[in-house]
Amino acid sequence: MKIRLAGGFEKIAALENLLEAWREFLPSKRNKRDVQEFQLRLMDNILSLRADILNGTYRHGGYHAFNISDPKPRSIHKAAVRDRLLHHAIYRVLYPFFERTFISDSFSCRDEKGNHAALNQFRSFFHSVSENNTKTCWVLKCDIRKFFANIDHTTLLAILHSYISDGETLSLLQEVIGSFSSTAPGVGLPLGNLTSQLFVNVYMNEFDQFVKHKLKVRHYIRYADDFVILSSNREWLKIILPEMDAFLCNNLKLTMHPEKIFMKTAASGVDFLGWVHFPDHCVLRTATRRRMVKRLRVAGERPEVRASYRGLLSHGNTYKITREVFGPQAYN
Repeated sequence: MKIRLAGGFEKIAALENLLEAWREFLPSKRNKRDVQEFQLRLMDNILSLRADILNGTYRHGGYHAFNISDPKPRSIHKAAVRDRLLHHAIYRVLYPFFERTFISDSFSCRDEKGNHAALNQFRSFFHSVSENNTKTCWVLKCDIRKFFANIDHTTLLAILHSYISDGETLSLLQEVIGSFSSTAPGVGLPLGNLTSQLFVNVYMNEFDQFVKHKLKVRHYIRYADDFVILSSNREWLKIILPEMDAFLCNNLKLTMHPEKIFMKTAASGVDFLGWVHFPDHCVLRTATRRRMVKRLRVAGERPEVRASYRGLLSHGNTYKITREVFGPQAYN
């Protein structure tokens, strides 16, 4: 039986929660003009937002769209400050609840998880399946086509309803979810919303549970729309692949990207999360390396940029590139 969220609406609308949400929202955005304008009448704006939530009259505004390359082109949709404040307030209440429902091997947009933890788990799984590189380890790697753009609102709300019985909370979530559509009405979540990060994990948790408990997959890792399964049995991987594809299509209205499905041995090198993994080492993906060098050329003197890439390089076999990029003193 699924656990159920209790008192969610009152917690979201609580003045203390809205004030804490503002404190968490503000630090990296305090120099933005729209944030400064909102802050000029902060308490009036927060009390107005709270009144609309409690009265059921809250309506989500529109979005400002812009494109980035990170590394592939992406469309970002940014909501107004008032709406983003609500996103933070919702996230503060829902994330701790849903975190308890997620499997341990889902790593995207979760506290104490992330890219590096996923890479460490990949290496751990490889050593387990290969029995310390004494047996062949097969890796099935898959990617979901246009992940955020194809999240179905009706399906998402049905999943949320299975955990949340409070109609006021569901109405508020429906207003946020319904504020954006991409490929068709009622389809798609905006990349710019904090709540979108949580909603896609709630959505894909249905798939995670299917893989772990119905298919009985032990060595499974998911990071957003990328997932891998490691096994010593290649034929078994062939059997479960169409079962996973069918579940995604029938239950979540998602499809795997046919050109991004790979099944290969770990010994031949597996490209996952920016690294190419081999049994005894991993190297930076060529595209990741080029992007890093380009960004360092543009903003390389900024300490935070250099520290970020030094941290990235510490997770693989990068002696040569580290000396090349940061100089011989990098290891002194």
